[in-house]
Amino acid sequence: MLGGQFLDVSYVMHDRIRDGDPGAFRLLFEEHSRLVYQHAVRVTGDWSMAEDVVSLTFLEAWRLRARLRDEEGGVRPWLMGIAVNVLRNTARAARRHRQAMARVPAKDTLPDFASEVVGRMADAEQLAAAKAALGKLRRSEREVITLCVWSALSYPEAAQALGVPVGTVRSRLSRARARLQKLAEQELRKGADSASSQSEGRAGAAGPKDSLEGRKR
Repeated sequence: MLGGQFLDVSYVMHDRIRDGDPGAFRLLFEEHSRLVYQHAVRVTGDWSMAEDVVSLTFLEAWRLRARLRDEEGGVRPWLMGIAVNVLRNTARAARRHRQAMARVPAKDTLPDFASEVVGRMADAEQLAAAKAALGKLRRSEREVITLCVWSALSYPEAAQALGVPVGTVRSRLSRARARLQKLAEQELRKGADSASSQSEGRAGAAGPKDSLEGRKR
């Protein structure tokens, strides 16, 4: 009974979204913009670009609102599917977005989730290593990693967002996890070796100067 009531309420919200109800879209943004932002910042490694992705995703959601279907999983897979497509076409979509936004009066600014993301994502070196490692995966592997692991979508939700069978999500994720772990470890070691070399170089450069100053004394 409770499940049926939940689905009924969810589908009422779907109707409001399809009808272009501003209140429904405000609620949609409040409940899901954080998820889209975190997903985008982890994929791009760029706070500013992630904000653009959030804006683009909800602009596209408004444009495509009539395509929202009453399916189990609610609005989240539909919205994350839009975010995935935005990330695939960021440069082209950004141009369209800037043109559209130039015709629309400025409204509320996007929320700033950067501090929370920094806390959850460890430090900048790990973010850079993860982004570099992700870049070496196939696109299909990157998408299941970011959706299922980082954005915590279930297999059915990710399958709906990507438009593939659940079994495909499972197999891609298994392969991607193994590859990503190895690649990230390699990137972190590479970063550590580079930092060590730079430190040794600075120490070597400072050595003769220190010795000369010592002789002057």
